[in-house]
Amino acid sequence: MKETITKYQFRNWFRSSDNYKNNFSYDGLGALFDHIEELENDIGEDIEFDPIALCCEYSEYDSLVDFQEDYSEDYQTIGDIESDTTVIMIDDESFIIEQF
Repeated sequence: MKETITKYQFRNWFRSSDNYKNNFSYDGLGALFDHIEELENDIGEDIEFDPIALCCEYSEYDSLVDFQEDYSEDYQTIGDIESDTTVIMIDDESFIIEQF
């Protein structure tokens, strides 16, 4: 049995969680939700809402410099990152990556 959740419920779960409320920004949660919905459409099946797994699989960065601190300065552009993993743009600077 699966339950469909809305973007509001998705964001609300994270925002009300003591342990996971700081993993993603409000806009980042919206972008991540949209990405998961697109992925569901691409594969033709529902993805179970597992917020803890999402926190392990995805990370949000405020900028490329922020990302480089965790990974490497070898990544000079978002395109460089996209060659190794999924990048979900939030705005002109911030983005979410699928951990690799």
